[in-house]
Amino acid sequence: MRFRHSPEIWSAFPELTCGVLHATGVTPDIDVTPRLAGYLGAARDRLAAGPEGGFPEIQAWRRAFARMGCPPTRYRCAAESLLRRLRRDGDLPRLHPLVDLGNALSVRCAVPVAVLDLAQIGGDLTVRPADGTESYLGLGGDSEQPAPGEVIFADQGGNAHARRWCHRQSGTSAVRAGTTEVLVVVEAMHEGAAPTVRRMLDELAAALAEQWRVPSRTALLTADAPELAVPVRTG
Repeated sequence: MRFRHSPEIWSAFPELTCGVLHATGVTPDIDVTPRLAGYLGAARDRLAAGPEGGFPEIQAWRRAFARMGCPPTRYRCAAESLLRRLRRDGDLPRLHPLVDLGNALSVRCAVPVAVLDLAQIGGDLTVRPADGTESYLGLGGDSEQPAPGEVIFADQGGNAHARRWCHRQSGTSAVRAGTTEVLVVVEAMHEGAAPTVRRMLDELAAALAEQWRVPSRTALLTADAPELAVPVRTG
C-alpha cells in the first residue's frame, strides 16, 4: 500500500510538511510513562506561558482550516484539541501506549499526530478532497458521510479514516490491543516545520526501537516525493 497526499492538497497547501512512520510488531504491554511525563511536562510549561491558540503551530492550522471552509474555532486540528484538554484537565486519557506516546508528543510540539492500524486500511491511503461517496465510522460507532470537497484520509475501499483533515480520526482504523502494524502520520503547517517533524519521527522511532524492540521506517514527504510505499505482508 501507499500513503500520499493528492496533488490538489500539495497545490492548495504548499506549506505542508508531512512525516510518516511505518512499524510492525507493536504490542499494548509497554510502559511509556517516563516518556509521557517528559512530553506532558514540557507541554504544561508552554501552556503556563499562554493558551494554545497563540502557538504559531496552531495558528498555522487555524489558517489552513479557514481556507478549507471549516470555522477554525469550531473544527480544530487534533493537536489543538489535545492541548485544550490538557490545559483543562491537567492530563490526557490513556488509550494504548503508542497512541498515548503520539498524543503526548503532539501536545509537546503542538503538531497533529495520527496513529493508524494498518490492517484496517483497504489499499492505498490518500489525503484528498472527498467525492461524497466515502463512509466514516466515528469512535462512538456512528456512521457519517463526508461532504464532497471535505479533506479526508481515504482508502481504496471508500472508507474515510479521518474527517476535516486532522480534526478527527475514524474508529475503523483506531489502534487497539490487537493492533500489530501501524502507520503514523505527522503533519505541520507552520514556518520552519521540517526540523520539528523530523525530530518527532526520530523520537517515535527511538521509542519503538528501545521499548518495543522493533524497527521502523520513516520519511519526510514533499510535493516532489509525495508518498511512502509500505510492503504488503503475506502469510
